[in-house]
Amino acid sequence: MISLIVATDEKGGIGKDNRLPWHLRSDLKRFKVLTMGHHLVMGRRTFETIGKLLPGRIMVVVTRNTAYHPKGCIVVNSLEAAIDIAKNNQETEVFVIGGGEIFKQAIDIADKVYLTTVHAEVNADVFFPKLDPSKWKLLWSERTASGEQDDFESDFKILLRNN
Repeated sequence: MISLIVATDEKGGIGKDNRLPWHLRSDLKRFKVLTMGHHLVMGRRTFETIGKLLPGRIMVVVTRNTAYHPKGCIVVNSLEAAIDIAKNNQETEVFVIGGGEIFKQAIDIADKVYLTTVHAEVNADVFFPKLDPSKWKLLWSERTASGEQDDFESDFKILLRNN
């Protein structure tokens, strides 16, 4: 299974100036629980934004830069190669975690989307592709209030591709 996991603002924005534009501790905890033990596929800029290896996960970085070899990661030159590596390792759920270009490539092959919609506008400069509602069905939805852990209120949804 290929899953996308993403947090967007209300207009689909996912990043600004190569950073996440909010702090949502509850969403980060959920990300950790969902992705633990799995392959994470990401573009180079997303990896550099994270800035470190995430324990308990296999990080696969997609880049066209053949000289790029961060320690502890698998580096490939295409999304297809990243998915193949995960499948060859008997991965049951591959998580595509960004950025914008990788999401654009993965949206048509994804089986599931874990979507957090942050109730904010952040003048983002990177966006998640629009989801065609006729191709996705809602499996789960919950709201998280803003407060000590989260800068903004958010909705978390799990969407499954229609067959």
